[in-house]
Amino acid sequence: MTENVHPFQILTPDFIMNAVESRGFRCDCRTFPLNSYENRVYQVGIEEDAPLIVKFYRPERWSDGQIIEEHRFCFELAEQELSVVPPWRTTEGESLFHHEGFRFAIYPRQGGHAPEFDNLDNLLVLGRMLGRMHAVGRVRPFLHRPAIDLQSFGHESVALIRERFIPPEYRESYAAVTGQLLGVMESILASVGEISWIRTHGDCHSGNILWRDNTPHFVDFDDSRMAPAVQDLWMMLSGDHPRQSAQLAELVDGYSEFCDFNPRELRLVGVLRVLRMLHYSAWLARRWQDPIFPRTFPWFNTVRYWGEHILELREQLAALEEPPLQLS
Repeated sequence: MTENVHPFQILTPDFIMNAVESRGFRCDCRTFPLNSYENRVYQVGIEEDAPLIVKFYRPERWSDGQIIEEHRFCFELAEQELSVVPPWRTTEGESLFHHEGFRFAIYPRQGGHAPEFDNLDNLLVLGRMLGRMHAVGRVRPFLHRPAIDLQSFGHESVALIRERFIPPEYRESYAAVTGQLLGVMESILASVGEISWIRTHGDCHSGNILWRDNTPHFVDFDDSRMAPAVQDLWMMLSGDHPRQSAQLAELVDGYSEFCDFNPRELRLVGVLRVLRMLHYSAWLARRWQDPIFPRTFPWFNTVRYWGEHILELREQLAALEEPPLQLS
């Protein structure tokens, strides 16, 4: 492999099928790439059977222990008859496999469409599902997986952008607004007091939930981390303050049927939103050498992008000063 070839570029159809067949399946020569940037995910046809979904993990992101911990969380949820899509495992219990330097997992294909978060009835169902998930997530912590916290998502993200990416003309503005944001978020975290950090899905956007037969099927626990419970709720909120309040009420009503919700965590919604924004920019920056990123996100790392990003951060700084959502 030459120095300029990214590791994922060796994932040819033959390589993919050889990996799947190493686990005893027989491929029918159909492979189809699915939307995934952090890892590479493919639908693979299987002779006389339903297609499988195969995920090849990004090298050097997670350790084997961290991936296996994610899988075990999914197995725990599935054992409680929750609608998640865990990886396939052998009769010996293996679910993480290796093939010529790559680690991969195999999943059943799950049909469905993105849920309508604006539908209050759907949010009640989603709240119930999350309440059941978090009742399991509270049983024990992750031992190997990290947390969504101010240090890794905030300070480290800002440091990377400041040192290697922000254009000189925006460096001072970026340093000023991120410095203020980090200080305000630290104060908010301190003021909230003691809260529980539990195992969460960590990335509950609509693309990771497949809705079918009035049931949400949660997929892709790759970003599962320790976090406050509200991490899995806030991304389902949208619109103006009254609309978000109505959405939140439905989510928490369903959630509370199975798990207690700490209303003090609502003060963290703005913090978690800012951390996601900072982490997202740093994620794009860290992955910029992967050829799929410049092709897919051509607007990133342009002067216009950084100007708009700083404006968005200033808006979030103002939003952090506003009263948080409250349960009626």
